Amino acid sequence: MNGLLGLIGLGYRGRLVVVGVDAVRRELQGGTVRCVVVASDASRRAVEKVVRLATARRVPLVAGPRAAAIGARLGKPPVMAVGVRDRGLAEGILRSAPGRAQ
Repeated sequence: MNGLLGLIGLGYRGRLVVVGVDAVRRELQGGTVRCVVVASDASRRAVEKVVRLATARRVPLVAGPRAAAIGARLGKPPVMAVGVRDRGLAEGILRSAPGRAQ
């Protein structure tokens, strides 16, 4: 998971990712997200809002670490979803992810 968190942090610093359920949903609706990392302890509401839309849009889902770990890496409170806009970064995340969500 450290590799995955490192890539998320890199993307955040480069403004290649969007953070949070609402932001990820907006980007999914706009068709700009290449993959979505979902925290392992994401709330049922977050899963319903993000996973369903990502699945409908055929955007790959990645099972991430706990929300607190993602948030800590980004210097934020717990983060349940991260949307990746950059194609190269998304490919790297998909390769480094230990598993896919749902």
